[in-house]
Amino acid sequence: MAPNKPDLVSRDYTIHLSKRTHKTTFKAKTPKAIKAIKKFAEEMMKTTDVRIDPKVNKYIWKQGVRNPPKRIRVRLSRKRNEDEDAAEKLYTLVQLVEVSSFKGLQTENVDSA
Repeated sequence: MAPNKPDLVSRDYTIHLSKRTHKTTFKAKTPKAIKAIKKFAEEMMKTTDVRIDPKVNKYIWKQGVRNPPKRIRVRLSRKRNEDEDAAEKLYTLVQLVEVSSFKGLQTENVDSA
């Protein structure tokens, strides 16, 4: 890693799911939304190991397979693997951030305290 870039970091992102599931068959919409969240986390945090919190999964699936939510606010945290013999040294944890409205939200760095 670059010396100016900390390896443990947390950021809040808003992911626009409807544009990622547009023109998708009904029965594939929510599974595709889950895959889109994983892909987004991989690209933003530059780790191949992405773990999704059960609350995120519940939030995505609560309206069924046909209607995933339009947007989701998530906290992506890059963490160190506890298992020494793991292939990857770092992994990304995706957690749900509940907001009343998505209007005007920006990507924010979060203190991992």
